[in-house]
Amino acid sequence: MNKKISVLGASGSVGTQALDVARSRGYEIDFISVGKNAAVAEAAAREFKVKYLAVENPDAYSDLKTRLADTDVKLLFGEAGILEGISLSESECAVNSIIGEAGLKPTLAVIEAGKRLALANKESLVIAGEIVMKRARERGAQILPVDSEHSAIFQSLKSGRTSEIKKIILTASGGPFFGRGREELRSVTLADTLAHPTWKMGKKITVDSATLMNKGFEVIEAAHLFGVSADNIEVTVHRESILHSAVEYIDNAVIGEFSVPDMRMCVQYAVDYPDRMPTASEELDLFKIGKLTFQRPDESAFPLLALARRSMLTGGAAPALLNAADEIAVAAFLEERLSFLGISEVVEAVYLELEKRAAEAKELDAIVAFDREARLLSEKFIGEKRY
Repeated sequence: MNKKISVLGASGSVGTQALDVARSRGYEIDFISVGKNAAVAEAAAREFKVKYLAVENPDAYSDLKTRLADTDVKLLFGEAGILEGISLSESECAVNSIIGEAGLKPTLAVIEAGKRLALANKESLVIAGEIVMKRARERGAQILPVDSEHSAIFQSLKSGRTSEIKKIILTASGGPFFGRGREELRSVTLADTLAHPTWKMGKKITVDSATLMNKGFEVIEAAHLFGVSADNIEVTVHRESILHSAVEYIDNAVIGEFSVPDMRMCVQYAVDYPDRMPTASEELDLFKIGKLTFQRPDESAFPLLALARRSMLTGGAAPALLNAADEIAVAAFLEERLSFLGISEVVEAVYLELEKRAAEAKELDAIVAFDREARLLSEKFIGEKRY
């Protein structure tokens, strides 16, 4: 029987790859959500004959009313529309590839609906990891990671029990600026930053990869997903992006997952698990690669990685502060209102301003309130041109 899935954030980098997997595997898709790309939304809606389509952008929503007037697709609008689509969908698995904090409520809605969650929205766990994981346990909902690193860890954990983990080895490409000192980063441009050496991703995550904020978020995500302390997660820079992460057990055996860098494999594994099926991804040729290298990250040049660990230890809304400040700072950098180093400077300043109070926030409403406060403070600092 063909699987039926829904794809949230279908016009983004991971979302379009999820559509590609559905195309190659013959999955049925009954619900998709998109931000503002009406052309991608129309094409996907027609190809997969979706029943429900949620659109976040009002102009794209109006455009799609005309584009899809000859179909039976039910158009839904905004965040409320995404949540309604999740409840209406008959899919057994939802791929959440929405970017940023906007993916949190859809994550919780998928869990409440009792569907398998193929999670590519790491911010859900960064902002409210304890709440998300608790609700998943209560609902008996499966969360399977789609990030290549976390998919690799999930697969490597099949070789042992959680109690036998010595440490998790989380690999990082190092981004476009690996090897540069902090002073050398003062002159980098937007174009330099968006030139990722390995992965083709959206602009936000590409910038986060360059600052190592993305890897910091992945440390937090891994800690929640796999029930380990952030202190037991070691980040190693692996420029070739072939070992996607590994687990070291108490007997010193290291089990890892090697493959070409292709998110389609991760999406397919999350949907088809526990089965493995042929994929459209390229076969790994170790002879062609020749060698693999591993180096320590430079946390003095890229301080956001260490700040992410600190936020995990602080707890409460502290990780949410990082995410909120980072979203605002990266948006300003992409608009060329902030320098590259200004990203980490703004994030750190906002975090230190709010950390003490945020540590006490445990409920979702309180965490969201700190998220909003951090955004406002970030805009204030950027507007004052302190950085």
